[in-house]
Amino acid sequence: MEKTDQVKQITEELLSKLEISGSLSVDIDETGAYRVHIETEETGLLIGFHGKTLESFQIILSIMVSKKLEEWVKVYVNVGDYREKREEALMYMAQRAAERALASGRPVELTRLSAAERRVIHLTLSGDDRVATESIGEGDSRVLVVKPK
Repeated sequence: MEKTDQVKQITEELLSKLEISGSLSVDIDETGAYRVHIETEETGLLIGFHGKTLESFQIILSIMVSKKLEEWVKVYVNVGDYREKREEALMYMAQRAAERALASGRPVELTRLSAAERRVIHLTLSGDDRVATESIGEGDSRVLVVKPK
C-alpha cells in the first residue's frame, strides 16, 4: 500500500470516529509533506473558531500518520478552501495594519494570531520597505507589531 493511501485511510478512520462524512484526497508537496484536502458539509465543525479545531485535527493526524509510517512526517489539512480564504484575509489584515501604522506614525498590534498566521503577516509585509514587523511576548499573549520604519 502506498504511503498516500495509508494517510488517506488514517484520515478516513479519524473522520469516521468523529462522525464527519466527506471526501478527501492526499498529495505530497515539494517538501515531502502530506497535503490532505477534505470536502465536507460539516466545515464549521471541523474548522472550529479561527481554525483552532482544524489545527488540533492536523496535529492529531500528524501523530497518527507518523506512528503508522514509523517516521516523522508533516501533514497539512485543508477543509474546502478555508486555508486560501483565511490567508487572503490575513494578507488584507497585514496591508490594513501597515496603512494604519504609516498614517498614524505609531505601531499597530495584531493579537490572537497563531504562529502560522503571524508568519503570513510577516511574509506579506516583508517586501514593504516602509514598515517593519516583529512578534513580541510569550505563548498566548504573543502579539505581532507592525511599525513604520
